[in-house]
Amino acid sequence: MAVIEDPATAEVTLDPTRARLLAELAEPGSATTLAARVGLPRQKVNYHLRTLEQHGLVELVEERRKGNVTERVLRATAVAYVISPAVLAAVQPDPDRAPDRLSARWLLALGSRLVRDVGTLITGAAKAQKRVATFAIDGEIRFASAADRSAFAEELTQTVTALVAKYHDENAEGGRDHRLLVAIHPTTNPNGSS
Repeated sequence: MAVIEDPATAEVTLDPTRARLLAELAEPGSATTLAARVGLPRQKVNYHLRTLEQHGLVELVEERRKGNVTERVLRATAVAYVISPAVLAAVQPDPDRAPDRLSARWLLALGSRLVRDVGTLITGAAKAQKRVATFAIDGEIRFASAADRSAFAEELTQTVTALVAKYHDENAEGGRDHRLLVAIHPTTNPNGSS
């Protein structure tokens, strides 16, 4: 997975044709093979591939000689891409602007910060050829009532607060700060509705 932090690169990936070519290049391919798959002229595919390559989204795998032509075989540099909220620098969501635990906007701002921060960690770790130590829990809960949901949130708050108090050591020499995010939100249907 690659995290896109450059606005120009993000703009390149938002073009539907280029996004489709990136998806097709999970497996290496040439402009000729891609043109046949996506139904576009080879010249147009070449134009888009050059743009993707200039922004580091695809890489050369090999060059093959076919008669008088050299065929370039490319592949995507990642299986998936995430655009960091940092791309929108001045207008990216900021949880400190409206710290309301019950606000969906605040939750979205926290999620945005999570994507930005973990993206930065992934980018740095990739350069250093290291892994990022993370942990996540994902699950679904069906509450019988709003009162049950509220009681669960309160109990979860108390439990997490106790765990943080138990393990947090402000004076730990050589310790490293970690961010904890726990969220509850309604699930959505696969078609995007709630």
